Amino acid sequence: MKKISFSFGASLGGSTTTFTELKESFGAAALAAQRWLAETPSCTEGHGWLALPDSPVEEIEETAAWLAGYDSVIQVGIGGSALGNLMLNQALLDGFYNESTPGPKFYLADNPDPDKTLSIWERVKEGRVALVGVSKSGATAETMTQFLWYRSELLKKGQSDADILVITDPEKGIFRAFANGSDCRVMELPASVGGRYSVLCPAGLVTAAALGIDAPALLKGAAAMRDFLTAEKDFDKNPALKLGAIHLLHEREGRPMSVLMPYSSKMAYFAEWYAQLWAESLGKNGLGTTPVRALGAIDQHSQVQLYTEGPDDKFFTLICAEGHGVELSVPAIEHEALSPLKYLDGQGIGAMLNLEAKSTAAAIVKSGHPLVWLELEKLDAETVGALVFFYEYLTALTGRMMGINPFDQPGVEQGKKYTYGLMGRAGYEKDAEEVGEWFRKIAAERIEAL
Repeated sequence: MKKISFSFGASLGGSTTTFTELKESFGAAALAAQRWLAETPSCTEGHGWLALPDSPVEEIEETAAWLAGYDSVIQVGIGGSALGNLMLNQALLDGFYNESTPGPKFYLADNPDPDKTLSIWERVKEGRVALVGVSKSGATAETMTQFLWYRSELLKKGQSDADILVITDPEKGIFRAFANGSDCRVMELPASVGGRYSVLCPAGLVTAAALGIDAPALLKGAAAMRDFLTAEKDFDKNPALKLGAIHLLHEREGRPMSVLMPYSSKMAYFAEWYAQLWAESLGKNGLGTTPVRALGAIDQHSQVQLYTEGPDDKFFTLICAEGHGVELSVPAIEHEALSPLKYLDGQGIGAMLNLEAKSTAAAIVKSGHPLVWLELEKLDAETVGALVFFYEYLTALTGRMMGINPFDQPGVEQGKKYTYGLMGRAGYEKDAEEVGEWFRKIAAERIEAL
């Protein structure tokens, strides 16, 4: 597997804590969390992601081959049933995949915005369309409204439920009942795997494989990272143990924001995926740090002013990939008016991006702010699989060190109940009443501007 390296030299920033004191304060808790993850059976609710790297790929590849025979694939899902797919596709496919592929075009229907829903359909309706629905329960309102609409359109154009794949709970839920009563295809979303930890199961891998992404390589990279993180018991040699401790240190010292800033356009959705994983897993009981998505070099021109000269309330992780695919070099400058730019003659654009990453890191550290530098030898399927597993492991480990359950999301559930109530679902009438009460408070001080 290609190398992934972590540099912690500037990770304490302006803290007066030393690395020795960090280990004394958090080392025992980190090792206890590591044992908890290792010793808890993967069939335990929330823990199933630890076993996903060992999953057989035959069913995934067979189903992917079936999907690859369609002109277009629409996947309907939200949160962990969408962000992981977007992340994999962006990281490992051509940036304009749908414009260049000889295979199926792929569309992710996540946000239930009718403009987006219809726009996707207008682009695919003339060809054969496969519909993929991802929901453990089959009750997620945002997913199911779009699933029902797309299914209706499929049936209108002469296709059938045989053109549908649902990825859902092995035994229960609306999607499972639909699969049992129709001729659609069905795959399991393991009962012990939560949505935000599900990218390395069929929810993330099937459509990725249909588009040509190497699913076995993703799992191979994830397995290698898992084996390393679970075997290394030395706090000073295990990046997850050390980074979890550093996150907790900065939370306690008043740095409640965690900025993840990859320097690669192919990793923008990786930052989005991380934000959900981190926020939904750790934001409980008044605890947690707020994930902030940033992308280099774009956000050098939008956020770095705040990062360098704003308050000391953030902990930064910058990710740099040594290679960016085919290198492009600036040609010789011949126009007199452009002569001040001659220092760019022959410079590689990817090389410049990496120099900007180092420059931003140095500027942040000079300002006294804490930063971890993460470097990837190459952004390929094995590396992405390893990186996915690392951040899942880091998140679960940090949650355990905090004393919270990193696998539930009680705050999300309340919002779902309110939505069910407002949409008239039986049994949620009281929730609808509560929304009305809260909105009376919200609307109490109102100003009409126009």
